[in-house]
Amino acid sequence: MDVPHYCNTSWIRKLNWNLTEGQELNLTIPRRPDGSLEECRMFTPVQEDLPSIQFNSTEKCQDGWIYPADVQPTLLTEFNLVCDRAHLNDISQSIYMTGLLAGALVFGPLSDRIGSRNMILLTLLLMGSFGIGAGFAPNLYVYIALRFIVGSAFSGISISMAALSSEWVGASYRPLAMIITHCANAMGQMALAGLAYGIRDWRLYQIVGSAPALCLFFYIWVLPGSARWLVTRGKIEEAKKVIRRAAQINKRSIPEESLNQLAPEKKAKSGNILDLFRKPHLRKLILIMAWVWFVDSLVYYGVSLHVGDFGLDIYMTQLVFGAVEIPARASCIFLLQWMGRKKCQAAWLLLAGVICLIIPAIPKTLPIVVTVLAVIGKAALAASFSTTYVFSAEVFPTVVRQTSLGLCSMSSRIGGILAPLAGILDEIHPAISMVLFGSTALVGGILCFFLPETRNRDLQDDTTKASSSQLSDKAVHSSVKNGSVDEKDGHRITETTMSTFL
Repeated sequence: MDVPHYCNTSWIRKLNWNLTEGQELNLTIPRRPDGSLEECRMFTPVQEDLPSIQFNSTEKCQDGWIYPADVQPTLLTEFNLVCDRAHLNDISQSIYMTGLLAGALVFGPLSDRIGSRNMILLTLLLMGSFGIGAGFAPNLYVYIALRFIVGSAFSGISISMAALSSEWVGASYRPLAMIITHCANAMGQMALAGLAYGIRDWRLYQIVGSAPALCLFFYIWVLPGSARWLVTRGKIEEAKKVIRRAAQINKRSIPEESLNQLAPEKKAKSGNILDLFRKPHLRKLILIMAWVWFVDSLVYYGVSLHVGDFGLDIYMTQLVFGAVEIPARASCIFLLQWMGRKKCQAAWLLLAGVICLIIPAIPKTLPIVVTVLAVIGKAALAASFSTTYVFSAEVFPTVVRQTSLGLCSMSSRIGGILAPLAGILDEIHPAISMVLFGSTALVGGILCFFLPETRNRDLQDDTTKASSSQLSDKAVHSSVKNGSVDEKDGHRITETTMSTFL
């Protein structure tokens, strides 16, 4: 938060004039028209005697700044992120967002190779260790570098969580599994407000806020790998092992003849990033979904920056931001199954786009109306984010799913980096940024109608174009129950086995 400050003018004490603190400030710091001290200017030091001294010229602070003694150390006060150094605060946030972008590029493809489980364990270690390390950073530049790595790890764990959640449950339960994690994320935002309110020392706050990631070390023993990923990698026995373990935990039994049908499709080949652009149907999917992710992030963070004027302190604002997301994200659990993924995705973006276009037309004399609209828009964008994760995890084939999510996440991070910069356009006209947000969201909503519907459909394993008559979970379940699944459809048994017996 902003902290009152003024230039350090200890030079005057070397003149031995025996002045009080108030007199020293009057002689060294110019005042604003309202009588408060200038925060970034001071009178030019002199060496004259007190009776003949004249303070006319001013200059920038030369020896740092003085902050209130009762303020706990913050990044702003410890690294002097004020006046001509204030921009470093924004730059540090942009570099963190760049870390998210780098993580999407690196950890997405890497997760396809080593599996979601191993990636989650690796990124938890990185987030915890480097997050705690940031609390001991000796200067701002080390802090930024460590936060860059934390951002990269966060991007990697987001991609892997989405993939692992979608691959372990049947189609009808995917939204529930994924959106529960998103609601937990919103609860984390709310908890963050309480943590920041109770711990004002930024170093301790950084350490305490990062340590829980290391507390999850026991995930090594309880977090399952993806049976579907293991099958696509030809690790059939390992896939059988994790399925048996899950069935045992859920007190279910699995016929061995069903497990024996676990096999990758004979002609399936390992996918790569080139397939996403070489094959027309995948190219359409990746381009549209990348734009949707970009819009989600650009408009979500852009609107968040414009709804800071609640008349509340930063802790209450953080609490409200988290609270509004819980019902918005939770509603997706029912709406995604009722309306379908495509319609929900389009609806949320169109709603957010319309609201962004309406806000500039509201008179400034009605701030409450603007705030209410902005909160509704933010809720719609939070729901859009949750829908996007579910939709993206289902629409791409298994062999390139995490690579695809990595590219989409990269697009999202570009939007996050550009969101603060869009506010600069307000200097030209206050309506430009909101019109930009609204128009991009509307375009994203319209493009969603060109995507396939994935509700109650099996996840596709390879990069061949899915047939419009692809069996749903219910159809395959019926076929397995009646023993009518053909051998050539053995690659579909992975998801059916899990959804039926687990």
